[in-house]
Amino acid sequence: MKSPYIFTHIAPKETGEKPAIFLLHGLGSNEQDLLQLVGNMPFDCHIFSLRGPITHPPGYAFYTFEEEGLPNQDVFDQVVQFTKQFIEEAVVEFSLKKEALYVMGFNQGAALVQALTVIMGNTLHGAVVLSGFVPQFVVEEYCKLPLGNVKMFIAHGEYDYVYPLAWGKASAEFFEEYGAQITFKTYADGHGVTAEELNDLMAWFSEVSK
Repeated sequence: MKSPYIFTHIAPKETGEKPAIFLLHGLGSNEQDLLQLVGNMPFDCHIFSLRGPITHPPGYAFYTFEEEGLPNQDVFDQVVQFTKQFIEEAVVEFSLKKEALYVMGFNQGAALVQALTVIMGNTLHGAVVLSGFVPQFVVEEYCKLPLGNVKMFIAHGEYDYVYPLAWGKASAEFFEEYGAQITFKTYADGHGVTAEELNDLMAWFSEVSK
């Protein structure tokens, strides 16, 4: 891989052309964090978990920001392009199944997932947004590709005081307007992932992979 990303790769159990999921962690975390959420995937696949390129103790970040919900656009735009290039390189190097590419993120990673969905469109089969938001400049300035074939699982805590629930609702409305197939769920939780949410996510993966 030519990409500058540090990442963890878990290969599928069987050989051959397989689906792939790309994981993007939250602020102050690392590439090991989201792996615990995909340990029981309902289908055999490659798992790529990327480490944010910016040191942010106790872990890493994908972008800098002025305040929550206001990323530094220059940094954010660059990381979106780097991540897109990583996915495109991985498709070739690991002979991935192009029709079954998924991106999944939490917190900062969820914001990036939504930006990637906008610019990659139907290149992606599915996108998972856990406690995220769509930056306003993505809504207003990014070139939007057709999303009619993209399936999205958007989840948010009802008591999330880091990223308010309204941000999750806005994400669902935005992507629904552009034709993506949306599953939007809320949970009696703050800024995290509940057991119920994880069960719903695995059920969603099982359904959309058919």
